[in-house]
Amino acid sequence: MALTLLAGIEDLSKRGLAIEPEETAIVEVYLDVASTAVREAAGTPISAATSTITVEGEAGPWLRLPGLPVASVATVKVDGTAVTDWRLRSGMLWRAVGWTGSDGPAEVEVTYSHGLAVVPADIIDLVCRMAAAALVSYRAQEDGSGLAAGKIITSERLGDWAVTYAADGRLTEMELSPAWTERLAARFGGGISLARSR
Repeated sequence: MALTLLAGIEDLSKRGLAIEPEETAIVEVYLDVASTAVREAAGTPISAATSTITVEGEAGPWLRLPGLPVASVATVKVDGTAVTDWRLRSGMLWRAVGWTGSDGPAEVEVTYSHGLAVVPADIIDLVCRMAAAALVSYRAQEDGSGLAAGKIITSERLGDWAVTYAADGRLTEMELSPAWTERLAARFGGGISLARSR
């Protein structure tokens, strides 16, 4: 299932970036890549979605689901058998008998609705800024070579001329800074480490 973009061309326009009609397709690519990078750092789709996931059952009664917040759970299967003896509490499934089978870890399949109905303004802005930076690089050279990884100047001095290049390890505008990566993981729970998907 394809997820909706976290920001659209209209969001770029609201921020004062004029998109030429012939740039629409490339800008949508940048918005898609930026949305994917932000979701990966957050460990969750962020926007509302319905998903079916398969995770390894835990020995205890709690099973944490990725993609907070969890709105509702439609079905739960343990090793292919539907079960209804569970409750949804604080984004986790609770089951008195636990989530393992008699012969060890069980495979738990869950179909559920999760994510935010409205994407937060700061997330929209982050995706827009990433896409805008990529568009500026794209526009820098007619042949598109502006997208190639290059040295980013972070400071210059004129007297006894000097220049300092960025050394943050980023190759493209689509890579999040460590600060944003940490912020997204803390805010959305980091997702992947919370549930082992198969």
